[in-house]
Order: sequence, then C-alpha cells, then structure tokens
Amino acid sequence: MGRIKLLSDDLKNKIAAGEVVERPASVVKELIENSLDSGATEIDVIVKGGGNVSVQVIDNGVGLEKDDLLIAFARHSTSKIESVEDLSTIDTLGFRGEALSSIASVAKVKALSSVNGEDSGYEISVSGDEISQPEPVALSKGTAISVSDLFFSIPARRKFLKSAQVELRHIIRTVRRFGLCHPNIRFTLTADDKEVMTFAPMTLIDRIAAVHDPSYRENLLEVNHLAGPFVITGYVGNLNLVRKRRGEQNLFLNGRYIVNKLLNSAIYSAYQSLVSRGEFPFFVITLEVPLDTVDVNVHPMKIEVRFRDEWRVYHALKTAVTEALNDILSTVPDFLKPSESFPSSGGQAGFSFPQSTPSAILSRQSVERAKSYVQAMGETQTEEEGVNLENIWQVHTKYIVSEIKSGLVVIDQHVAHERVLFEQAMDAMEGNPLPSQSLLFPEVVELPIEDFSTLLELLSYLEKIGFRMKEFGKNTVMIEGVPSELGWGNEREVLTEIIDTYRNQQKAQPSFMEAVAASFACKAAVKAGDVLTQEEMQSLVDRLFATQHPYYCPHGRPIMVNLSLDELDRRFERT
Repeated sequence: MGRIKLLSDDLKNKIAAGEVVERPASVVKELIENSLDSGATEIDVIVKGGGNVSVQVIDNGVGLEKDDLLIAFARHSTSKIESVEDLSTIDTLGFRGEALSSIASVAKVKALSSVNGEDSGYEISVSGDEISQPEPVALSKGTAISVSDLFFSIPARRKFLKSAQVELRHIIRTVRRFGLCHPNIRFTLTADDKEVMTFAPMTLIDRIAAVHDPSYRENLLEVNHLAGPFVITGYVGNLNLVRKRRGEQNLFLNGRYIVNKLLNSAIYSAYQSLVSRGEFPFFVITLEVPLDTVDVNVHPMKIEVRFRDEWRVYHALKTAVTEALNDILSTVPDFLKPSESFPSSGGQAGFSFPQSTPSAILSRQSVERAKSYVQAMGETQTEEEGVNLENIWQVHTKYIVSEIKSGLVVIDQHVAHERVLFEQAMDAMEGNPLPSQSLLFPEVVELPIEDFSTLLELLSYLEKIGFRMKEFGKNTVMIEGVPSELGWGNEREVLTEIIDTYRNQQKAQPSFMEAVAASFACKAAVKAGDVLTQEEMQSLVDRLFATQHPYYCPHGRPIMVNLSLDELDRRFERT
C-alpha cells in the first residue's frame, strides 16, 4: 500500500463542514441565506441552549418539491448555478451547494417543506449519509429546518463550543446583521421559549433604531452616493455614536454582509480628523456593484470577497462617507481634515496632529525625575519641594498652576481627577464600595440585547462603584443612583463605555477590572472647560498626591509638568 490515500466521502464531508460550520451561529447564517434566496418575507429563528441543543429556521419562501428535498442535502447540489459562466454573475446568497450537506454531516437534521399554494408538504430526516424517505406532513407554506446535536459526530469540535450565553450572543449578532441588511423582511428570534427580538418590515432608519436603540435615529447621517456603476447607500453615525470597540460597523455588498479591511479603512479615513485612534464610528452601508466586478467565491463562508478594482471602490466609499460628514467636517481646521494619501492595506488611517514641544511632555521615563520636584503630601506647605496650595490658579479652565520651591508645576485637572477616581474605583471593586447619590428622577435606559446581557454580568461591579439600578422590562434598566462624583445626565454614556471596555477586556480578569475602572474615571472626572473654585482645586491636588501613582493617569498620560527656575531663567535669557 502506498502512503497516499483517497479520503472517504464521510471524512471529506466533515472537512468541508469545518469550513462552513464553526458554531451554531454559522448554521443560523446558512439557513437564513437559503430562506432569503427562496424569496421569504418572514423568517423565524428558534434556538435552545444557545444553539448547542438545537436551531430551527422557519420561512414562508417558495419551498421544495418532494424530489428536490432529497437532492438538496447531497453535496454540491444547488439551484443557483448551472455553468462556469454563472460564477461571474452570482446574485444569490447561497450557491456553493455545501451548506445543507455540511450541516447534515455534523448534526441531526429534520427538514419540512411545502411548495407555495399547497396545504401539505414533505418531511425528511438527515444524519450523515443517512436520509429518510419523504413523509407527508401538514404544512401550509415554506420550509422549516431543524438542526440538533451539533458536532455530535465530532466530539473534538463539540468541546470547543462556548457556553449557551456566549453562543446566543453570536446568533443575536448574526440575526441583527441580516435585519440591517434586509429591513423589508420580518425576523424573529426566540431563545429557550423566550422572545429575544422581533423586527417587522420597516425602513432602514427604523430598523437601525429597532436593532440598536431609538436614540440612534437622531444621530444618523444619510449616505446616498452614485459613482459610475457603484451605488452606495445607508447611514453613518455622528460623533455621539463613536465607541471604544468594534461591533457596530456593518458593510453589506449586494445583499450580503462582508468583511473587508481596506473598505473599512476607507470609512475610517473619512472620520480621521473627528475620532481618536482606538475609537470606531457607527455605520450601516450597502454597496451595490455590478455582479461581474466582484468575486464572492473566494471563501466557503462567503464573507470575504475580491473586487476587480478595489481601489476604485475604496475611493467611491470614502467620498460617499465624507459627503455625509460634510456638516461635521466643516467645523474642523483644515490641517486636521482627511488627506488623500492611501492608507496601508487593512489598517486604520493615521492621524495628523501637530507635534508638542519636548518641554510640554512628561514621558513615562520622566516619572522619576518628576518625583524629585513634586512630593506627595497632605499639608498646605511642605518642606523642600511640596506644592504650595495657598498660591494656586486655574489656567484656561484646563490646568492648575502652583509654585514649588524650584519653580512651577502645571497639573492637568482632568487626568488628575481621573487618577483619583481610578484608584477609588479599583479599591471599591476589591471590597470597599463607593457611596451612591440617588437620582431625583430615576432614568430608564433601554439597551441593545447584547449590551443588556453584558450589563447584567457587570452589575455587581457597577454597584460597588456607586451605581444602583434594577431591571425594568425587556432589555431595560432603571437607574436609581449613580456614583457620588458622577455628574448627572451622562449615565447612559458612562454605562455604554464601561460595557464596551468590559467586552474588549473580559478575557483577562485583572485587566478588565482596571479597564472598567479607567473608563468610569475618564467619564466621571472633571473636564477641560469646567470652572473650579479655589477649594476644589486644593482638594483635587491634595487627593491626587494621596494616590499611589500621582504622576500619570490610568491611560499612561502625564498628569503634571514641571518648569524649573533654571528653565525659566533660560527662557528669559537671564543666564
């Protein structure tokens, strides 16, 4: 026997399944795509155990005849293409003929289907290579496919499935994407007999508000651009919808969700003068391009695509978003506006800010030097180098200036307060809760389902730093109290940022606690532009030097800059 052997059909199917089916959400995606291709206007998704137990997708599409129902589960069987030429003009979501056979090779499947207009249909059961004979069943219209025991035949793959809660989040994200791409279709998602989402047919702006939050509606800017054969439509968010994590960026191509780093960078580059690095704008954008200018057959899951002229699409997309942002960009200085330079492929465009002078920067390496000028203390006037709290001033409602023995110290009021609140929040989460102030009028906050689920996980930590809230209906909380140092009116914004931070950092417990504390501190701290009284400045500086690390903020930025008498003398040419 030679060393090279032909793979069995069963093993080939399981390998193919691994390319198409990663988790329950993959099953949901493939089945919804088939439903949409069938012309369905109503699609119901029903899952149990986060899809680990079962997934069912029911539609009112065209349905399958008795013989077609049997053939549909054979590998490489499809109604979408017939010849090689068809590959260059694909206008359907599913076409490879792998989804149903791949799912059936790693799970137990039941399929019911009825041709439109008939009151009865047929049911079959499929598991691996075994397909039952079709049995008559009462079914008014469409197709219903049930998938259970995913990866039962591949235990090694099954053990990599996450908890029901995590897998459900992936399913929710998948259904929401289809909902945004096809706002004219009714979608429902039911999990463990509980309705999670229901989207009636509506306009795109209404669907965005339904998927995310009603407040999004007033923060959306319409995109409507025609560039030769390319039609670009949808909405981008203003600066109120910028977030600290990815997840609200949706790019659709000819009716399908795609991932393309270069095209995402086209959108980011339009925002480059408006957001900071590490911040991500909201967008729901649909590209309509001629079918023969794009290849959607480059990946089994059909998420990645290849354009004939990618840079032409890049420029059209960037122009479309820039037009939508014109009113905002008109307020930005010219030197900060987007440049026409090409970003590196796949990267977020850089930012062009004027460089600060070396004397205005306190780097991490300068911390020890700073310590020699400013000593932590509790008295009004310390011996040697302490800050003189009697002679203290606020400059441009941004900086606090005071004397020290060897010159002047300039303190950034925002990052100083950040450091104070950060260490208080860390201490609170480790066992010493912060006080809470009751709201005169409790605020009701409705969140997207994913954010609400995350908030419930965070509730114990939030209570320790001073939030008091309770569930108040579906995906809704009532905030009754907030941390004593948090200004009223921005409770939603603070919660949103904390949720984003947690979801970015939740894999590392110590890291995520620091990140949650840092995001809370940043939002709760006094801002540049806030007027402080003499007593408030004195208290802030006093509290700053009572912290463990008074020289840099939780994000690594310097808190204070020292100007020595020697440097001042040099500036005034006294030496």
